[in-house]
Amino acid sequence: MLAGSQGRLQDRRPLSIIDIGSNSIRLVIYEGLARSPTILFNEKMLAGLGRGIVSTGRLDPEAVTRSMDEFRRFRSLSEQARASEMYVLATAAAREAENGPDFIHRAEEVLGTEIKVLSGKEEARYSALGVISGFHPANGIAGDLGGGSLELVDVDGETIGEGITLPLGGLRLQDMAKGSLAEAARIAKDALAGASLLKGGGNRPFYAVGGTWRNVARLHMEMTNYPLGVMHDYQIGIDEAKAFLKRIAKGEVEKVKGIEGVSKNRRSLLPWGAVVLLEIIAAMQPSKIIVSALGVREGFLYSLLDEEARRIDPLISAAEELARLRSRSFDHAQELVEWTGKTFAAFGIEETADEARYRQAACLLADIGWRAHPEYRGTQSLNIIAHASFIGVDHPGRAYLALTNLFRHEGVFNEASPEIRGLATPRYLERARALAAMMRVVYLLTAAMPGVMPRLRWEERGDGALALVIPADLAGLYGERPAGRLAQLAKVSGRKLFLSVEGGPSVSAK
Repeated sequence: MLAGSQGRLQDRRPLSIIDIGSNSIRLVIYEGLARSPTILFNEKMLAGLGRGIVSTGRLDPEAVTRSMDEFRRFRSLSEQARASEMYVLATAAAREAENGPDFIHRAEEVLGTEIKVLSGKEEARYSALGVISGFHPANGIAGDLGGGSLELVDVDGETIGEGITLPLGGLRLQDMAKGSLAEAARIAKDALAGASLLKGGGNRPFYAVGGTWRNVARLHMEMTNYPLGVMHDYQIGIDEAKAFLKRIAKGEVEKVKGIEGVSKNRRSLLPWGAVVLLEIIAAMQPSKIIVSALGVREGFLYSLLDEEARRIDPLISAAEELARLRSRSFDHAQELVEWTGKTFAAFGIEETADEARYRQAACLLADIGWRAHPEYRGTQSLNIIAHASFIGVDHPGRAYLALTNLFRHEGVFNEASPEIRGLATPRYLERARALAAMMRVVYLLTAAMPGVMPRLRWEERGDGALALVIPADLAGLYGERPAGRLAQLAKVSGRKLFLSVEGGPSVSAK
């Protein structure tokens, strides 16, 4: 790490992964090995190694040459980023092509390291681990669609079923069907008929992994004017998915509204991905489609973690990292987690397990916008949180986190960002206002520094009234402003509240 750099965590050593797929090759350099990995650098090339492999049995010669040039660049970039390790993974095309071994040998010489050629089952396992690492928890069938193959595997918490590989990758299917989408549908239907694991996926989610399906989902986002451009955990209902996919499977994607939002290089494979997903829906009857931004690479990283690290909540881990990097006091953020938990309990506000996680994350993120101009702290914080590369949180949960920060800075009855408010459930919106109102009280009593919150306490005063008691030696913190903020909290919570100094009179928050 460059001397003096404070924008990165100081205890991380970068590492890189090169992923050699049938359609693309990609270099991803991560800040370090962590439960919620952060990307330092990301570059891909659509090499098309597997194009024509069905008819020739060989990797495309032009793609091989282009790949070697890119490998030289990837190695230099990895060294430039001071990556402590460089892992290279190869999938379907490299393991199946007649000239695959020669390609791997040449690539190893260029890259200066051994390449791990994944078997179909290994590829399915790493895809499953990627999904497991990104959801809290995952429970359904994970499917990873590449250029050469489709991997399917059952995931249930940390349990991974027996994975299978089918020759249904976009490039391969295009070759096998000789360009006919109708023939591709027949091929996919026949291949999936033998995938018995899909029968166990009925009324459970299907986790869609891979660039083609992510771009299919991107097109759906664009077509429906979805307000949050975050791919991970984007969900589509089955009836809606079928109608949309049938339209894409006709092969006229250029006519679909929003196609401009999808890279031109990726558009040609969208119909083939739609065909396969339609046949999976028919065979599996899932409850919904959930897009996973994490796949083989992230699953491989997850496999490198020890058991203790795997058990860490990825959302909380990422929120803690942002708090360390951007808040005035990480200790204060941690105190806020504990204090709001006690305050929720005092107010009789019950939380589900996910709601408790989201409250914790919102508290850790509550001060990340403090360097912005005061008029824009709420909006900036909302945008950062809503679009952050968080995992282990769904889109309504993101809205809860983001709106809490907006309300904490700009007032609990602020009506900004109707799009994000529309993603939150009514319950989340109510919780975000209540949590923000609590934050607005306590920040005026602590100056965003630790040491005060653990000494504040709530006392029952009869008839459901509560008093927030300030210790006598901190009486100087008492004032009109915190009393006014407590009045806002009283309005949001519907409770009668008092602000009191220990041993002194209590003043009703009106």
